[in-house]
Amino acid sequence: MTQTRTMVFVAITASVIGMAGCQPSSQSPAQNSASMPMTVTRWYDAQRAARGDEVFRQNCAACHGANAEGAPNWQKPGPDGKYPAPPLNGTAHAWHHPFASLKDTIRNGTAHLGGSMPPWRDKLSEQDIESVIAWFQSHWPDELYAAWARMDAESRRAGR
Repeated sequence: MTQTRTMVFVAITASVIGMAGCQPSSQSPAQNSASMPMTVTRWYDAQRAARGDEVFRQNCAACHGANAEGAPNWQKPGPDGKYPAPPLNGTAHAWHHPFASLKDTIRNGTAHLGGSMPPWRDKLSEQDIESVIAWFQSHWPDELYAAWARMDAESRRAGR
């Protein structure tokens, strides 16, 4: 039974996130790189991230935590076999996924794939969804964001 749940979780995760951007290392780029200061240009501005903070607190924090830290024990399935909400603050896997996949997951949720996240398409506008992404990405260190930006650009070039 446990092996079946694990296989289902892996299949759902691959479907939801489009594993195209995942890196083989379990460490983040920030953990892999030397601590060199870097300047990274982000796609959003402070105003968009501030709007995302507001939208996140009203709609997402109940599951993902006030600071996007994720649910306790987010890596272990609950009694229903579903995994709790993961961190979005750069300490889990959100940075492995292109912008389009992040938007799609928020817009359509994961319930149709056996997950717990509801679809937000009827409650949040496209701008709100993008603002939420801006807000949680604002918590990512520059090295992590830079690795995500490279992966996202490659995903866009490949048409994913």
